[in-house]
Amino acid sequence: MDNPEIRRPADASRINLNEDYERRYWAEAFGVSEQRLREAVQTVGVSAEAVRQFLLRHRD
Repeated sequence: MDNPEIRRPADASRINLNEDYERRYWAEAFGVSEQRLREAVQTVGVSAEAVRQFLLRHRD
């Protein structure tokens, strides 16, 4: 990560949208907005790999 202010998630295999720092981390990691991250998690669940695959297949 380029930004040292962003904390890493406790479990890198799952996305916890309840934590602000995790939303910021994952949004930056995937290069999407927090809203787009929420939509992806709502669609495919909290698996980071499933979200990554979804975002790759559904680029805007």
